[in-house]
Amino acid sequence: MYSTEREQQRMVEQTARRMAEQIVGNAPEGWTRAVLSGHAGRGGTGITGGYIVPGPRTPMGLPRMHSRLAELAEAVRDDRGWDPVSWEMDCRPSGEYRLVVFTDSVGRVSGPGGGYEIVLDPDHRLPQPGTRQQAGTAAPAGDPELAAATFRAYLERRAAVLGHAEELPPPVTEAALDDAERRIGRPLPADLRALYLIADGDGIGYRHRYLIENYAWLPLENLVGEYTDSREWQDRPWFGWDLEWDAVVFDTAPAETVRRCGGHPGWIRFASGEDGNYLAVDMAPARDGRPGQVIATGRDYDDGPVYVADSLTSLLRQHLELLEQGSYETDDDHISLRRPGCDNGTRQIIGGIPEEVPPTLQAIHVNDATGTVDLGPLTAAPGLRRLHLNRSTTADLTPLRDLPVESVRVALAGGDLTALAGHPHLASLDLNTTAPADLTPLRSAPNLHGLDLSGAETADLTVLADLANLRLLALGRRQWTTLLDHGKVPPALAAVRLAGDDVTFDDALALASRVGLDTGDALRVAGGL
Repeated sequence: MYSTEREQQRMVEQTARRMAEQIVGNAPEGWTRAVLSGHAGRGGTGITGGYIVPGPRTPMGLPRMHSRLAELAEAVRDDRGWDPVSWEMDCRPSGEYRLVVFTDSVGRVSGPGGGYEIVLDPDHRLPQPGTRQQAGTAAPAGDPELAAATFRAYLERRAAVLGHAEELPPPVTEAALDDAERRIGRPLPADLRALYLIADGDGIGYRHRYLIENYAWLPLENLVGEYTDSREWQDRPWFGWDLEWDAVVFDTAPAETVRRCGGHPGWIRFASGEDGNYLAVDMAPARDGRPGQVIATGRDYDDGPVYVADSLTSLLRQHLELLEQGSYETDDDHISLRRPGCDNGTRQIIGGIPEEVPPTLQAIHVNDATGTVDLGPLTAAPGLRRLHLNRSTTADLTPLRDLPVESVRVALAGGDLTALAGHPHLASLDLNTTAPADLTPLRSAPNLHGLDLSGAETADLTVLADLANLRLLALGRRQWTTLLDHGKVPPALAAVRLAGDDVTFDDALALASRVGLDTGDALRVAGGL
């Protein structure tokens, strides 16, 4: 810690100078300017941008500045208490430099469109589609007595394959199970309880037997810890507005069995793939599901959970059948079941619209199509949730009228949005147009929360003031000026984006101020070498 405010400020200034020295010292011949930006904090650093060199574009490596950025983060943390921070450094061959630093509520956007994103309400969370699904009312499919009997038969069959019984931890007590349920605030399915009364997971020390779906069955205390430790984020599939605003969660197969969520408090993880993936018992199923059904969720399932079995009882029966059929492999005193993967149909196609559209299709990305894309064939996919036309154009959105699409990214010839009027599912729209678009139809789309018009010509931007449910809006510099000058900013925005490759940090801070974020304490350092 630095002892005085002046010392803290001096450390920021010294760090800025060192950054500038490194940028200038590593500059390529003929450069005219360097603009670098990124983030820095205890969680790590990031850098983007580069040197501007006249003439044909050639890849220019970025200077290695992670140690300098760590210094910057520490200095700003001591000076302002911010962590993490966003920053932008502008250097010239003359040695002049300018550094701007602010909280991470304003940050550079990578990818097409570029620009900066400004988070106005960091606590806002978009509802997951699964929260709107009808709850299941069926009884559990699991049977504790049958589960216990099947598990013992499964262990006996494994012992026959290995030539010896596998050592498992001793069981837990009924009292321990009751206490676990009290701590997580939810009941465990009866068949899972029955297994814990036989063994407390499948590991001795650090050695797991991977009994259930080739996952490590967690001890009861670990199950509780896994649930309680993840309580803050267990109902969220994504982190950050840049990932969340146009995300889609797919339905599993069979449809309407598992809620379309990236995570849910009703999902109790009881087995780990030790890679960020888990098996969970689902105690909050969708309309056609059963409480206690087994699902796969975790790191590789942000686009939707996968249904595994209607109960742990059924899954154990399948495992026993696989052993009896010889569908397994052994390696170093370990049995690996050869279980066929769960068939979720064709969830996503990337490339173009096929001649025969599979009815299970839920997402399609059309890339670099020649001519105008006809969306008509997509009506053969009644569960389509995402349509992205990348560097491709369509002239008619009518086929989308009766499809449950939630995320739409299109270049639209003519700009006719009539087909989206009153669309009950549309949640995010990224629109490019070749002619001014009338935005009026969007006023009646009840669930539209994300809108990117930075690549669109619009007849009247002031219509946006009527979009009461809009949470994220992306516009270009000129569009924002028009909207703000007319006082027609949508009333409930939680984040905004200033799009454009030439947008500066100061531009973003100016917009942030106009939409209600206090940026008066932004840190600015200027100097020369």
